[in-house]
Amino acid sequence: MMRAPRLLSSAFVLHLILFVHSLPVPEGKASARHKASASWLQKPHLYSLKKRGRSSHPQDTLKDVSQTKEVHVEGAPPENSTEFWNRPRCGVPDYPRQKSGTFVGRQRQKRFVLFGGRWDKTDLTYKIVRFPRQMSKDKVRSILREASQVWSDVTPLTFTEVSHGRADIIIDFTRYWHGDSLPFDGPGGILAHAFFPRTHREGDIHFDYDETWTVGNDLGTDLLQVAAHEFGHVLGLQHSLVPGAVMSPFYSFTYPLQLSEDDKQGIQYLYGSRHPPTPPVSTEMFSNEILTTAPDACQTDFDAVSMIRGELFFFKSRYVWRIRDGRLQTGYPALASRHWQGIPDRVDAAFEDQSGNIWFFQGGSYWVFDAGRQITGPAPVQHLGLPVSDVQAALMWGQGKAQKVYVFKSGRYWRFIPEENRVDTVHPRSMHEWRGVPSNIDGAFQDLHGYVHFLRGKQYWKYDPMDQTVLEGYPRVIGMDFFSCPVSKYR
Repeated sequence: MMRAPRLLSSAFVLHLILFVHSLPVPEGKASARHKASASWLQKPHLYSLKKRGRSSHPQDTLKDVSQTKEVHVEGAPPENSTEFWNRPRCGVPDYPRQKSGTFVGRQRQKRFVLFGGRWDKTDLTYKIVRFPRQMSKDKVRSILREASQVWSDVTPLTFTEVSHGRADIIIDFTRYWHGDSLPFDGPGGILAHAFFPRTHREGDIHFDYDETWTVGNDLGTDLLQVAAHEFGHVLGLQHSLVPGAVMSPFYSFTYPLQLSEDDKQGIQYLYGSRHPPTPPVSTEMFSNEILTTAPDACQTDFDAVSMIRGELFFFKSRYVWRIRDGRLQTGYPALASRHWQGIPDRVDAAFEDQSGNIWFFQGGSYWVFDAGRQITGPAPVQHLGLPVSDVQAALMWGQGKAQKVYVFKSGRYWRFIPEENRVDTVHPRSMHEWRGVPSNIDGAFQDLHGYVHFLRGKQYWKYDPMDQTVLEGYPRVIGMDFFSCPVSKYR
């Protein structure tokens, strides 16, 4: 049987961890659990024997099909579907017969599945022992922060990286036989595995060093997708049968990364839900009146807007609104400093560059963040070759290598090249080139379909880059289209 090309398939399997009673316990003292083997980069002599018995995809199915037939989940493929069950999959027993995490009898079966253990605390630490070769350490750290945050966003859990001493979660990029009786197999096949709470290696997450680790594209194995899945296991979740769930046993590349409702219900069953903090009350006094905190999105204009990791962020004063799949997320508006510590109190413009860094402009300065970590700023905008300050908007527009950043102010714009930290020319161009767009704008972003949206006041204009003009029926009201504000607020 011919093996399917790995780069084009979305069904590569995350090899995780069997139940502890089915795992051989490694020899030696438990204190040696996190010591690195001196020969970890060497190819073991047993590797060729292990590979010889493999099928077309180097991942064995360790669970017999008949074991799954006693559990039927609404919406799942039929149990006798040969195509479904013969797909490459993880060797973890996906649907345990025990009652933990399920309703029994005639009651409705829960979709999510638990291993049975959980951490007895919510403030967890993690340590990264080794890193992949394809990315900088800072980039890997930011990806792992983001992977853990998808779980902390919906629970009381917190995750803190430590570099010394003990940690609850140990993360390692390693190869072949590495001390836990679950060897990796080189590029392809087994990607990673993790150990559940209350097992003999609880908290361990191992990634196969030989994978082509990437982030934000499908040209390799996306580290963010895999890491989020592994964090789910290390917190106590088994595999989910719901297609598209983070905890699905089948690897898939989807952006933006987000938990399915099944993932969310599972993790909240273990740790509870997160209660958004009450926004602080401003003590700033004007005319003997106390100003309330976040502005009303239905009645305000916005300082800036940007598409970041496939989600839409609106900025006003110190606050940010986060919209995913057309819906305002729970807990927003929130202080922008919750995401980007060190961000100025007011943002004039923002954009995300091709490498995933987020740029903010305010006054005569700019800041650059890698995820939530500040890497530049405040620095003068003159260092970028921009001859103006107080820019009104910044837009990342185009596809692939043709992408450029457009910086707008007072009816003029400059094209900026982030990789080179310079503008292509100091001489501005006229906004008249953008037919139908007002000269002065407050913000701009390109949506996932390629259309460009320009904001001014409480309205926005949708620009078609193919016809190079604003679509008919615009401008429209920002509050109504993005925040589901009632029409009565604008009469």
